[in-house]
Formats: sequence, structure tokens, C-alpha cells
Amino acid sequence: MSGLGAALGDRLSLRGGSKRRRGERPVEYTLLLTATMCLLTFGAVMVFSASSSASLLNDGDSLFYLKKTLMFGAVGLIGMKIISMQRLANVRRLTGAFLIAAVGLLLVTKVMGTSANGAQRWLAFGPIQIQSSEIAKIGLMLYGASLLADRPQLTRDLHSMRPILLVAGAVCALIVLEPDLGTAMVTAFSMAALLIAGGAKLRHLAIIAGLLLLLVLVAVLMEPYRMARLTTFINPGADAAGAGFQSQQASIALGSGGFFGVGIGESVQKAFYLPEAHTDMIAAVIGEELGLIGISLLVGLYMLFGYAGFRTAQKAKDRYGRLLAAGLTAMILVQASINLFAVLGLAPLTGVTLPFVSYGNSSLIMTLAAVGLLLNVAAGGSARVAAGSDRRRLRVVDGGRRAGPRAKPAPRRSAARGGARAGGDRSRRYGGARGAGAGRRRRAR
Repeated sequence: MSGLGAALGDRLSLRGGSKRRRGERPVEYTLLLTATMCLLTFGAVMVFSASSSASLLNDGDSLFYLKKTLMFGAVGLIGMKIISMQRLANVRRLTGAFLIAAVGLLLVTKVMGTSANGAQRWLAFGPIQIQSSEIAKIGLMLYGASLLADRPQLTRDLHSMRPILLVAGAVCALIVLEPDLGTAMVTAFSMAALLIAGGAKLRHLAIIAGLLLLLVLVAVLMEPYRMARLTTFINPGADAAGAGFQSQQASIALGSGGFFGVGIGESVQKAFYLPEAHTDMIAAVIGEELGLIGISLLVGLYMLFGYAGFRTAQKAKDRYGRLLAAGLTAMILVQASINLFAVLGLAPLTGVTLPFVSYGNSSLIMTLAAVGLLLNVAAGGSARVAAGSDRRRLRVVDGGRRAGPRAKPAPRRSAARGGARAGGDRSRRYGGARGAGAGRRRRAR
């Protein structure tokens, strides 16, 4: 009896352990959440450090921007949790309405938006300001992932890509008209990454990139401040006191930090020389106060996030989840790369914020909403796609793996060989010629 009880106890414990294992989150889910929370914490500390002096002089409260960051960060985290727990099919069902609402907000922003620094990018609702381009960016990724999941043949050639290219082009054009060329570039590069994940050929994307480059050059020539930024990037010392002032001060801040930095809160550039230190130039403050080690830590956290996001795309249950996870991960990494390249002097200034780290209410909330979708996919969320469309393999996302098990083909046999083999089987089964003779001899005896 004691042995039976011990065996029964072991079986129950194994069942309980398997239930606990089934309830555990995948490692990608944990890595995504860890990278996100580390970046948010890092960002809150650096926003306070970069803005405390300016906010004390302007608003009389050194915690002004930190309080707003914590408040909108809490709203974003609640939204992230809610989105991660929803059925992905419900999110997909609302994609059309979400994209239409986002385009409507872009149009309203152009007509009655709030202007700042020569750009009309925000809608003001009392003390709250909404940047509609951030909403449109997420809506376009949801639309692209849903369309490519249902109709994988869209990536076959340029003519087939017209539906998704027209919608993406219209959204990017509305963003450029605000004007906000930086966010339009992030959106365009993110859509290119989504098309690559969906199976688009690189030569087709090269043609599209050439056309976009021409349009970007036209947009630069149309706005004097964009032309000044481009010429300053080509020749940084041409106008160090004018258009090149911000990039020059960012370089000085990075150089002053050295390897270990001057220490948290000890930056000189943020207080007197570096414009927008707590927004799109926050990486320069990180480099000055924490040095090369701080920049390396920041890049490492983004690399961890990218690894977890693309692994989530690889392990997603269906084509829609794979495309959505790949597109959203690429969107966040593209925005971070554009910001860091601009701060380091490797690209012209665009005014794009650093995801999770820079001060920006709409950007922070929408980025956390994107993370909620990634966590949803990582936890096993899936959405139904059209019949047969989920069988096509995504070579870029799957990394060369087959999307699912493939049955081995049956060996071919000629009719004559098959008939002879069948006859041989019947002979062996019923005794054949020798077997029949042996049977007659046995009966004769």
C-alpha cells in the first residue's frame, strides 16, 4: 500500500508540474518584457536628468517632465497589459476601423492641429496632446500584416503590391504634409521590412526605394530647414552657429563623456547648449553622463528587444502573427536606429524620438501598445486567416525552416512491377504453386 501511495503521489505531482509548465510564459515573452521595462526605467532616469534644469527655470518644477513621463508611462503599461490579454482575432477585426480613424486624425491635424516649432503635428484636448502620426504608424502595420496574411500573392511583383503601396503612400504623404519627414521615413522603412518579411523580392523593393529617394529629395528641396539640415550633415562646420548648432553640440556632449561619462546629472551641454535635450537629443545626454558604457548598454537593450521580437515572429502560430511581430519589431528598431544615427552624426537630424527613452507622450503610449501586441503573439495569440494562405513559408522570418511538417512522397512504382509484386503477395499468402502441391500431398497421406 505504501508503494501504491508513493506512485500515486508521484503521478499527481507530475501532473501538477506539467500544468505549471503549461502556464509558464515562453522565454521570448520574458525577454520582451524585461527589455521593455529596462528601457522604460532607463528612460525615466535620463528624462529627469536631461530636463530637470530646463524645467526648473521654465516651470519652477524640476520634476515636471518626469511626472508626465511616469503618468503617461503608467497609462501605456495598462494599455500594453490589456492588449496582450485580448484575442488577436479581435484586434485584427478592428484593423480597418483603426486605420480609417488614424487617417481621419491626420486630416483633422492638418486642418486644426496645434503648431510647434513650425510643424502642425498635434491635436490638443485640454492639457493632453495627441500626435496622430504615431497612431497612423501602428494602424498601417496592422493593415499591412492583415493584408499580406490573407493575400500572400501580393508580394509576387510590383503590380500585385499596388493595394498596400497605395495605402502606405497615402499615409506617408499625409505625415509629410504636417510636416514630419522623420516619422514618414520610419513608417516607410517599417513597411519595407514588413514586405521583406512577407516575401517581396529585393529587386522590386530597390525600384520602390529609388522612387522614394527622389520624392524625399523633392520634399527636402521644398522646405528650407530640411535643405539646411542636409547641407549641415554634409558639411557640419558650414553653419555651426545656425543650422548645425544642435548636431555640433551633440558631438561635443558625446566627446565630453569619454568612456565612463561625467556622471548622472553632471551634464553641462543639457543645461546651456543642447536644444531638445530630453526628447530627440537624449542619447547625447546619455553619452555625456554615462559615456561609451551607457551608449553600449542602451544599444544592447535594443538588441535584446530585437532578438526577442524576431524570435517571437519565428515561433508565432500563424502567418498573421509572424508578419505582425516582425513588422512591429522592425518599426521600433528602425526608429531607434534613425535617432541614434542622427545623434552620432551618421545621418541628418529628423526630430524622431528614441523609443521608450525620449520624452514624448503619444510616442510612449503607442510604442507600449505595439509591445502589447508583441506580447500577445509571444504568449500564443493567433488570428484566423483565409483558407490556404497560411501554408506559404516566410523565408526571412522562418530562417529557412519549413513552416510545418511535410509528408514524405510515396515511392513511384510501375504498373507491371506493382502487379507482379501484388501477385507475389497473393502467392505467399495462399501458398503459391509449391504451397498448393504440398497441401495436396498432405491430403493424400
